Order: sequence, then structure tokens, then C-alpha cells
Amino acid sequence: MIALAAVIPVYNEEANLAALAAEWLPALRAIGAPFAVWFIDDGSTDASPEILRRLLEEDPCHIRTIRQANAGHGAACRRGYECALAAGAEWVLQIDSDGQCDPAYLGEFWRRREEAVCVFGDRRRRGDGWHRGAISSLCTALVSFRTGVRVRDANVPYRLIKRNALARALERVPPDFDLQNIALSVVLRQIEPRWAFVPIHFRPRAGGRNSIDLRRIAGMGWRMLSDAGRLRR
Repeated sequence: MIALAAVIPVYNEEANLAALAAEWLPALRAIGAPFAVWFIDDGSTDASPEILRRLLEEDPCHIRTIRQANAGHGAACRRGYECALAAGAEWVLQIDSDGQCDPAYLGEFWRRREEAVCVFGDRRRRGDGWHRGAISSLCTALVSFRTGVRVRDANVPYRLIKRNALARALERVPPDFDLQNIALSVVLRQIEPRWAFVPIHFRPRAGGRNSIDLRRIAGMGWRMLSDAGRLRR
């Protein structure tokens, strides 16, 4: 049985993967429950696939790797969620692979599951620049406007969700919805009242470059506004 499955989408993160595994695997072991980590390689063109193969060889008991054609961050997250559920994981944790999610908060996330079905990070402090914070705030406001659902930090990548709620939500999120994590946040808010928020410091990107620039963010935001109507009750 897998008590906790961590889902980590990867796209061209050769600068961060080794350090990510070095700090997160001990943190996951420290919770004292059976766990597995799914790395979803979304068509990386750098050395990420080779690094993931090495990590798998070093810890085949805990690490799973999946490589898919490039389909975007949301599609990679959804693939990871589905794999975790298929493996029987009771809880699913999603983080990103750029080093911004600090494992120091994992213990608090794990404790809060006793009172909540959805445990989400609340990015009180951000080290990735004011513009990223402004984009997140704007995204949350637009999501609320378009769907009628208020979700605090709808796109935060640090989240822990119980399997039954996740499975129910994924049934209602269209597979072709571009921003899967935002859609998932909205639907979970609609169907599940038991939430908890953990204040977190969102660290600067550890290395490499963000693959999503401001122009792409604007395009994704426009598509989200067009799609979000599908998430209304």
C-alpha cells in the first residue's frame, strides 16, 4: 500500500533534479509512511531523462518515471495524479521540480491531513519576484470572476489531496483543460468543504530557466478565461 504519492512534473530541469531528490527523499522518508515519487517527464530536451534514469537506478523502491510527449505542465500533473490513483495511493502530493517547494513544510502538510481532505500551500512570501506574485493574484481573481468560486492561490503547486476527493474532482475536470491545477482547485472547492492552508515561503527557482515566460502566461490566461465557464456548477 502507498500512503503518499508525490507527483512531480518535469520539463528541462537538469539543473535541479539531483538536488530536488536529495532534499525531498529524506523528507518523505521522515514522515514514516510508505511512499512513492512519480516524475512525469513532459518531453524534456535536456539531460533530464538521463538524470531521472539515474535516480530510478539509485532508488527503484520509491521512484517511478514516466516520459511523455510534450503536452504542458497541466497535462503532466494530470498524468501523475492518474498514475498515483491507479497505484492505490491514499494521499497525493504535488510539487514542482524547480526547487521552489521547500520540504521543510511537508511535516505540517502531513499533520493537517487529520483535519482536512485538501491541504494547500499559501504563498505568504515569495522569492521568485513580485511579478510572479502579481500574476498569481490576478489569476486567482479571474478564476473567481469566471467560475464564481473563490480559491486562495488557485495555481499553487504545493498541495496534498486525499484520493477519494482527487478521483471525484478529476472526473469533473475536462482532460483538455489547459490549466489542470487551476481547474482542479476550483472543482475541489465545489465538492469538498474540508480544506486547510499551510503558510509557506515559496523559494526562488533553484537553477535553470522557467520555461513559461510572460507571453506564454498571457496566452494561457486568455485560454483559461475561455475555458473556465466549463467549471461552473
